[in-house]
Amino acid sequence: MGTLTFETSNQVAYLTIQSPPANALSTRLLNDLSEKLDEIAQNDAIKAVVLKGEGKFFSAGADIKEFTSLQHASDYQTLAEKGQKLFERIEHFHVPVIAAIHGAALGGGLELAMACHIRLVSGSAKLGLPELTLGIIPGFAGTQRLPLYVGTSKAYEMVLTGEPISGEEAYHLGLANKAVSEEELFSEATKLAEKIANKSKLTINSVMKLIPFAKTGQFRLGVEEEAKEFGQIFGSDDAKEGIQAFIEKRKPNFQDK
Repeated sequence: MGTLTFETSNQVAYLTIQSPPANALSTRLLNDLSEKLDEIAQNDAIKAVVLKGEGKFFSAGADIKEFTSLQHASDYQTLAEKGQKLFERIEHFHVPVIAAIHGAALGGGLELAMACHIRLVSGSAKLGLPELTLGIIPGFAGTQRLPLYVGTSKAYEMVLTGEPISGEEAYHLGLANKAVSEEELFSEATKLAEKIANKSKLTINSVMKLIPFAKTGQFRLGVEEEAKEFGQIFGSDDAKEGIQAFIEKRKPNFQDK
């Protein structure tokens, strides 16, 4: 069984992450997402995509237990680069991808949401990059995308403390386009997607090509550096301790090495 469901209605594709309990971004889920993007790319009728999560969360992060099976810094760097490449594909996709976020978008879940073009959130949702509390760092371009939305000082605070913000606060900071109640979230996303789908696909495709030019040339370099650092950090004792503590549901005892 796949980790994503895919359906279309009124020229909008709906992708729903179904990987209980936390909709964690496992390698399998990332591969499934890549395949679904291929399907959407081959369907000329689709003019917008809505991405959401089934159950309690949008996505509560990467699959931490899967991380523990990797051995070398190069394995971790490759993992980061693979996730970055997929998220970059979403960011440069030929039709807009709207993330409808309820419950939580944490770690890799927020990195996925930030790669989407538009984010709608429930006001009570939690959004954050908690990696440092596990002795690791974001690896799917989180350190590069977050400052573009919330500014550098807020990005430092969010990443260094690992503490999430509410959907309401995300909206006020510019990380989300709109905050609504959880009951209204999916209907709001549908409404917005259908409004976009009413436009000519030629014009949609042109805009999707043009807006990414607004990014600075440093972004690419920053993403490459993040993947390298991600690989290096995973070789540290603190990373091993942080992940073990997370699995054992206890507070980590970092030794700064």
